[in-house]
Amino acid sequence: QPDNSENKENTALHEHSEDENGIWTCAMHPQIKMDKPGQCPICGMDLIPLQKSNSEIDERAIEMSESAMKLAEVQTYLVSTGNVSKEVLLYGKIQADERLLQSQTAHVPGRIEQLFINVTGETVKKGQIIAKIYSPEIVTAQKELLESISLEDKYPSVVEAAREKLRNWKLTDKQINEIEISGKVSTTFDIYANTSGIVTARKVNEGDYVSKGAVLFDVADLSSVWAVFDAYESDLQWIKMGQKVEFTTKAIPGRVFSGNISFIDPVIDPATRIARVRVEVGNPGSNLKPEMFINGIVKSNKGNSGQELTIPQSAVLWTGTRSVVYVKIPDSEMPAFKLREITLGASMKDNYIVLDGLQEGEEIVTNGAFSVDAAAQLAGKQSMMNPEGGKLNTMPGMDMGGGKGETMENMDKPENPELNAEIEHSIFKVFGNCGMCETRIEKAAKSVQGVETAAWDKKTKMLEVTFDDSKTDADKIELAIAEVGHDTDKHKAKDSVYDELPGCCQYERATIN
Repeated sequence: QPDNSENKENTALHEHSEDENGIWTCAMHPQIKMDKPGQCPICGMDLIPLQKSNSEIDERAIEMSESAMKLAEVQTYLVSTGNVSKEVLLYGKIQADERLLQSQTAHVPGRIEQLFINVTGETVKKGQIIAKIYSPEIVTAQKELLESISLEDKYPSVVEAAREKLRNWKLTDKQINEIEISGKVSTTFDIYANTSGIVTARKVNEGDYVSKGAVLFDVADLSSVWAVFDAYESDLQWIKMGQKVEFTTKAIPGRVFSGNISFIDPVIDPATRIARVRVEVGNPGSNLKPEMFINGIVKSNKGNSGQELTIPQSAVLWTGTRSVVYVKIPDSEMPAFKLREITLGASMKDNYIVLDGLQEGEEIVTNGAFSVDAAAQLAGKQSMMNPEGGKLNTMPGMDMGGGKGETMENMDKPENPELNAEIEHSIFKVFGNCGMCETRIEKAAKSVQGVETAAWDKKTKMLEVTFDDSKTDADKIELAIAEVGHDTDKHKAKDSVYDELPGCCQYERATIN
């Protein structure tokens, strides 16, 4: 047994007594198998005698000792079923109800003699006089009516035709009777408001000539308004017609408004990747004003059977289009894990729904999955980046298949340094807010040569990446992310780039150390 006086702290993990077969391994890297004691060529820890397991396990599974699991902080979770729910956060604006927007038009051509509505934002009521107009056509029509009255006994249809002509120009029967009784021609004509509401645009001034049908004012009735929210593609599966939405606005602190979803846009905006969700809200007192920013929340339940399989998001490893987890093999003397591809459904706050690949009661790795995967890669087992498995000649002198290895002296002289490359795992903070940020951050990280996977968590603001350490490092990845507008703990984005981000993506930079 070699002298371990300089490694007393590792004595509990690496006891040195040669076993029956004379094979030595590392507690952290069980794929290392040597024919004599020494140090692990990967981590430098003392080798321990290989202990044969009496139970047979799948040859594609990776075994880890209890001490290695503790050092790697591997934690597991029992897959369970239950009801699933999610609170979907929505951001949007107040808009006027399009059905209550009207244009006040001129029914006859002429000159605006007087305006009674002079300011945008002024309140008008239906039937109120809003302008006086001089129209030669109205003057002529009044003369025709007065002249036809003298022939009413012989030609009553002529009188009625003259009256109908004035009615078509929106003169009331009362106005027509007054003309007939007075026998005088009026040179100006009153224009009455045809709706109540707020004047949102004034299109004319006194003295302007207008044609028939010209718009004088735009009027909006704000007794009822729309709350229009932006919903990302990933959230649409949680949003249904008729669902209740509660929302608040900073303009009216302390008050919560609510309404039911009445419309979901059937088309996704190709630029922003969002769909509009509309809620109709009563607005007595006109407290809610168009263009106010609002924050909404939808409390959604997906399925009521209570039989939905769910797993923590931290358990899932992503490899492009595939999602995989490590499942613990039951009844094995030494902890053993095997890679399994699964099909995921909707994502919740911290969990995923599992559609296929797992069963209730199975045990999966939730913390330390990258460490388990790294051990599997080095051992030539099935792994995230090597789904078929196979021998990996990651270091000269290393026997990955269980045979006797070469001497430690030969291991110090690799023939090809590139063969020493390893897949590294790093986690660091990236500042952002929304789903658009998530897409932008992950795309920037994956654009760096050597990056294998990248997953950003909106809640924790943490980005988890795996990369080939012979091609890149964490600092280069952080720089690439800062270049697209997102600050990290080490690198700050340029102000000009940050200012170009959409409003929903602009995070609080003042909180960055």
